[in-house]
Amino acid sequence: MNYDDPQRGREVADRVETFVREEVVPVERDHLGEGPVPDETVRELQELARERDVYAPQLSEEYGGLGLDFREMLPVFEAAGRSLLGPAALRVGAPDEGNMHTLELVGTDEQKERWLRPLAAGDAKSGFSMTEPNPGAGSDPKMIRTTAEKDGDEWVIDGHKWWTTQGSEADVLLVMARTDDEAHPYRGCSILLVPADAPGVEIVRDIPHLGGGLAGTSHAEIRYDGVRVPEENLLGEENAGFAVAQQRLGPARLTHCMRFSGMAERALDVAKAYAAERRAFDGRLADKQALRFEIAETETRLHAARSMVRHAARQIAAGEEARVEVAMSKTFTANVTQEAIDTAVQICGGNGIGKDLPLADFYENVRQFRIIDGADEVHKRVIARDAFDETDPSEVEHLTQFDSS
Repeated sequence: MNYDDPQRGREVADRVETFVREEVVPVERDHLGEGPVPDETVRELQELARERDVYAPQLSEEYGGLGLDFREMLPVFEAAGRSLLGPAALRVGAPDEGNMHTLELVGTDEQKERWLRPLAAGDAKSGFSMTEPNPGAGSDPKMIRTTAEKDGDEWVIDGHKWWTTQGSEADVLLVMARTDDEAHPYRGCSILLVPADAPGVEIVRDIPHLGGGLAGTSHAEIRYDGVRVPEENLLGEENAGFAVAQQRLGPARLTHCMRFSGMAERALDVAKAYAAERRAFDGRLADKQALRFEIAETETRLHAARSMVRHAARQIAAGEEARVEVAMSKTFTANVTQEAIDTAVQICGGNGIGKDLPLADFYENVRQFRIIDGADEVHKRVIARDAFDETDPSEVEHLTQFDSS
């Protein structure tokens, strides 16, 4: 399917698709059913990505990237998402991609030099530590209970987080905490940069979870007990944590859409190739009308999702917040990609649930998409609020009303 993506983005995406097919997929196949892929292997892929001039396409050239803008990088992220190892190889995977974007956006020169540069080089890892166990903040971020209090020229952090992606391996944690108890949480929270080895940071456990095996993705439970960081570790303005987080989460929700769309597209490519080869009931599976209609419906819905993401990306690139457009894109794409991968698994039958193909790993990983960066229900709430924001009573004024006289 052709889209009106900027030419430079299409050119880089072509290089990325070739790179993923020639370099990444063979490594993927070597580790299917095993995992996680060793860090050394990922670093080798990253070096190959540099040689192919596809490494860190979203970062500025100052930090070793290609400097693509948001619309240019969209097809590139889709191409990277065709393998679970693609985002890591190109340095466009979550959570580092979103955290690097945040540091580049609001970080001080000193913060960029200390944290962004090694993250961009692939020499460090990061985690975004926001979600908390009950009764703390989850889908409702206003319930945040972690605090950071000023003590001289230091911040003292106390709290309990979990589902901090890559938290166990992180070198730095972006921690959301209450810094003004008197203000509404949206105006009284800040983000602090916390070295993972700081005294008082306790990695309680890696939470057992669905998916993540091949890429080795962890989700950590972390306690912060009197953790002290210098005041210069404040990321962005004091009490502006949610404003900073929104600048991170809006684009990050769309980059998830991009990567998972690439995954869904490859899943369908695998399924179509299998159906074209597999014969049963006196013919190829690819010639059975029910299967062909299923593929047609899935391709149509995936095209709609990718078009929706591109519309939201244009809004973001134009400097708009695009909250409703992003919410619609995220919810719709999460469901469409899940359905597409499920369809691919079904078409491939036993080979779909086996691990000689990547579909089973895709299936395990895509389910999280309907929860991470805001569950479906949270985004539907945003959409519905906007839908009912302005109603026109004149549309129903002609209806007969009960006469109580």
